[in-house]
Amino acid sequence: MEKGYLSIVLHAHLPFVRHPEYEDFLEEDWLFEAISETYIPLINVFDSLAADGVDFRLTMSLTPTLIAMLTDPLLQERYLRHITRLIQLSESEVERTRWQPQFHELARMYRERFNNCKYVFETKYGRNLVLAFKKFQDMGKLEIITCAATHGFLPLMELNPNAVRAQIAIAAQNYEKHLGRPPRGIWLPECGYYSGLEEILKQYGIKFFFTDSHGVLYGSPRPKYGVFAPIYCPNGVAAFGRDLESSKQVWSAQEGYPGDYCYRDFYRDAGFDLDYDYIRPYLHGDGVRTNLGVKYYQITGPTDHKEPYVRVRALGKAAEHAGNFMFNREKQAEYLQSIMDRKPIIVSPYDAELFGHWWFEGPEWLDFLFRKLHFDQDNIRPITPMEYLDENPKNQKATPSLSSWGYKGYAEVWLEGSNDWVYRHLHKAAQRMVELARNNNPKNPTDGLTLRALNQAARELLLAQGSDWAFIMKTGTMVQYAIKRTKDHVNSFNALYGMINEKRIDRKFLEDLENRDNIFPELNYKVYA
Repeated sequence: MEKGYLSIVLHAHLPFVRHPEYEDFLEEDWLFEAISETYIPLINVFDSLAADGVDFRLTMSLTPTLIAMLTDPLLQERYLRHITRLIQLSESEVERTRWQPQFHELARMYRERFNNCKYVFETKYGRNLVLAFKKFQDMGKLEIITCAATHGFLPLMELNPNAVRAQIAIAAQNYEKHLGRPPRGIWLPECGYYSGLEEILKQYGIKFFFTDSHGVLYGSPRPKYGVFAPIYCPNGVAAFGRDLESSKQVWSAQEGYPGDYCYRDFYRDAGFDLDYDYIRPYLHGDGVRTNLGVKYYQITGPTDHKEPYVRVRALGKAAEHAGNFMFNREKQAEYLQSIMDRKPIIVSPYDAELFGHWWFEGPEWLDFLFRKLHFDQDNIRPITPMEYLDENPKNQKATPSLSSWGYKGYAEVWLEGSNDWVYRHLHKAAQRMVELARNNNPKNPTDGLTLRALNQAARELLLAQGSDWAFIMKTGTMVQYAIKRTKDHVNSFNALYGMINEKRIDRKFLEDLENRDNIFPELNYKVYA
């Protein structure tokens, strides 16, 4: 009989990046890299576990912006172009390294991986990876949860409840459209919680969410079981707190598993290592060097001299680390059960893109972990939050505290000197969107253009609210792109606002926006009313 539960949660999210106005756009690689390096490897792991009868359990968010991109025909076509180019590169690499045994073996590995990506994406799942994840949800192995529509940081939107409600309502609608049932759980963007948010969540059938550790630990009243049991908000929505020990063991590059010297080095990439004229055909049209996903070296240590990557050694280390993680969770559960009057649940949430993209061996680590949990022990049982609540319906009532999982735990990452200028524009636009929703009600066919403009205004506001733009401004990577995206969406919203109020819609301007920012075609602007 198990002594506790383990709930691993992966947050799969990318901002909406789609640029049909350009033939080739660098930032779309964020999606393509995630498909090849994280989503397809995870799907392969799930398929393998299911085929071998391993009864695994995992919780995973698919954010509405990610779903929109994964189901977009233009981006699907561009991904195929991208992976075909990488297959061609890998063929060239197999030939180039034929007299370099260590590199030749790796080149063949990449050729096999890229071909597998194309097969899984195009042939096995018909270009729609959302259907792949849905398959595992329907099997009862994967609990897919939603997120706010465009990953808006909700604590900084609190002053306009309609704007928060729209983020949740559109997310719930989008989830049901693609996954066939209403969502039961939500990943709050950046784990950002404020008191009262649960009232809006409950309106849309959300039964649980996650906070960082202090969101539960600083709850009122203080929770008896810390983060090792959920708490019920006063309205019955459950909050699960992150376990710091298990989380840090995985995500920390300094103290956690991903920093092991045997693992593949993310930063040494053929796009920068190889002769420019040789790799030029595989770069973007502007010819700027960029990561290509072909990496031949291991971390080695804090040195510029890197040793060649040895795949079999890295997989051995991943198996060792999976065993270590399991052992530590067993001992953790044994101790916690000895001081609790119930079985503890250890909640371990991570960014999904850690697995495969940043930590190349991460998907294999998950594979080893679930196999070990299934075959090698009976002290801890993998579980989803919904399964836990069904089995343990009685939990303490408390109100979580304002919190996030960002640096210092509150809102500083998304509200500080580099990005604080955006909020007066976002707040004003949200106020104006509520005004438009309440004052406009097109009823006859002649109002069709106005209706389209109202819906597009809502899309522009939603896209401007994404927390990714403020985060990028803070971290200092691709800052100009984040600033441009914020300004473009706010300016487009304001232009539409003026056109609607003056009853002079510029059809060409509207059509261009609809073609580029085509997220949520089912959206109805009245959600803001």
